[in-house]
Amino acid sequence: MTSTWEELREPPSTWERWKATLRKQPSAMLLAVQILVILLLPFLEDTEGGRAVISLLSLAALVTAVFTVRSTPALTWLSATLALPAAVLEIWSLVDDTGSVLVFAHSVLALFYFYTAYALISYMFEDSWVTKDELFAVGAAFTVLVFAFAYVFLAIQEIWPGSFIGHAESDRRTFLELIYLSAAQLTSVGLSDVVAVKPEARAVSTIEQLGGVLYVAMVISRLVALTVMRNRP
Repeated sequence: MTSTWEELREPPSTWERWKATLRKQPSAMLLAVQILVILLLPFLEDTEGGRAVISLLSLAALVTAVFTVRSTPALTWLSATLALPAAVLEIWSLVDDTGSVLVFAHSVLALFYFYTAYALISYMFEDSWVTKDELFAVGAAFTVLVFAFAYVFLAIQEIWPGSFIGHAESDRRTFLELIYLSAAQLTSVGLSDVVAVKPEARAVSTIEQLGGVLYVAMVISRLVALTVMRNRP
C-alpha cells in the first residue's frame, strides 16, 4: 500500500520526488525534455561541442521515452530493443560522421520515435476517461512525431543531397531547420522557409501533412469529446 508524502516519517528526497513524478506523469517528462532540446538547439547547434550536448539530450529523451512506453499498452522490450541501437549509433555518429553511419543513426532514431508515438496514442485510446498524464501525452506524442519526421528528413538529405532548400546556400539543412519544417507540416500551418524539392522528400512531406490532419481528427477530437462527456451533469 502506498502512502502520501505527508504520512511518511521522513520527507522524501529530491530524487524520490523526481522518480514519483516520472512514474505518475511520464508523458509530461518526455514533453519537457523534447521542448528543452528544441529551445537549446539555436544555441548549441553551431558551437564547438554543441552536437555532443544535443546528442546527450537526445539520449536523455530516449531514456525518458522508454519509461513512458512502460506506462502504455506497447511492448517495453521492443522499445528498449529499438532504443539501444539508436543510442549506440547516435554516439558512433559523433566520432564517425560518414554518410552511411548518419543514415543508419537517423533511421533507427526515427523508427524509435515512431514507435514511441504509437505507444502514446495507444495509451490515450486505452480507456474511456481522460487523465492528467493523457493530456500531457497529447503534446508528447505530437513532439515525438515532429522529431521522428525530422530524423527521416536528415536521413533523406544524406542519401539525396539537396532534397531541401532554404535561405542558406547549402545542400544540407540543419537539424533545427528540419525540426522547423516538420512542425510546420505536422501542424499544417505551412509557415516554413525550408521546402522539400526532390521527389523522395516531397513524398515523405506529404505523408507527414496527412498524418498531422489525422492526428487532430482522431486523437485530439476524441479526448475533447471524452472531456466534455465527463463534465456533463
